[in-house]
Amino acid sequence: MYLSRIYLNNFKNYKEAEMEFCPRVNCLVGDNGSGKTNLLDAIYHLSFSKSYFGSTDRDHIRHGEDFYAINGRYTMTDGEAEVNLVLRKGQRKSLKFNKKECERIADHVGRIPLVMISPQDQELIYGGSELRRKFMDSVISQSDHAYLENLLLYNKALEQRNRLLKQDLPDLSLLEVFDLQLCRYGNRIFEERRRFIEGFIPVFARYYRQIADEGEKAEIAYKSALQERSFEQMLKDSAQKDRILQYTTAGIHKDDMLLSLDGHAIRLCGSQGQQKSYLLALRLSQWQYLADSTNRYPILLLDDMFDKLDSRRVNRLMTLVGKDRFGQVFLSDTHHGRVLDLFAGNPVEHRVYRIENAVPVLIS
Repeated sequence: MYLSRIYLNNFKNYKEAEMEFCPRVNCLVGDNGSGKTNLLDAIYHLSFSKSYFGSTDRDHIRHGEDFYAINGRYTMTDGEAEVNLVLRKGQRKSLKFNKKECERIADHVGRIPLVMISPQDQELIYGGSELRRKFMDSVISQSDHAYLENLLLYNKALEQRNRLLKQDLPDLSLLEVFDLQLCRYGNRIFEERRRFIEGFIPVFARYYRQIADEGEKAEIAYKSALQERSFEQMLKDSAQKDRILQYTTAGIHKDDMLLSLDGHAIRLCGSQGQQKSYLLALRLSQWQYLADSTNRYPILLLDDMFDKLDSRRVNRLMTLVGKDRFGQVFLSDTHHGRVLDLFAGNPVEHRVYRIENAVPVLIS
């Protein structure tokens, strides 16, 4: 599976652009602000119908225009597939797969597995637990629609329960209904997260050793209050606190991933190089998990990696993704010469575009 063609219209700083890609490594070179990351985000949109960077949909419409459109054509094992994404101001976003409207965005997630590696990933280390939960949820949801459905139902029940808690005199019978829903969906989510982390840990440890080539032990642990007590008991114990604070203070929406190196939190003890190796290992392990669970090679996006990594880690990374077992790769860089050097001794199939003011030009 690979993206063979993309067409952009009024997306971010792109007025109109059409590009064709090769099945292996596609390089985008150009100055900062030229549109390289915006193009990668457009590719991300085709898989998730939203931005990797968390911005709102209307922010992606080019200034002065009233809509944006992204069209992608994919070569699949069983033929061609097409994804069309259109957003008009004041209207509902339209997502079509092979010209058929997707009634729910959730039904599209997982059709085109994708992993993006970006400098923004450092927030997985320094940011709050919400970002690490989203990491788990994003990985599992791309390969397990039942998990995504449970997650959506849990979040809906959580929102309704929080709204009820803000009332002066909450309906206790209705509160009990939402408690039952949180327990039902939350227990399923907890079990899937637990299984995911168990299988993810050895893959992650292997990738970290390959990238860092150092002796320290990189570890991940799943932290959840459900490891200590039942969901039902947790809600009972926090009932008074919830009513005082007017929101649900306990549940799987408080879970976390503990990221450590040699038994210490990576954000406190890891050097910049170790943290970069750690994040790369996380994302490549995500790629491996999706490849194994979907029997398809996810598309891999590498945004501005080479300005952030030393030459040793760049070489190790490219050695990994240049192997045949990886599928289509997109990478962005500011230096044309540095990109060419990557392929000097590596005959992998590749294509290079120069991006200038959101205008792509094929140069090799």
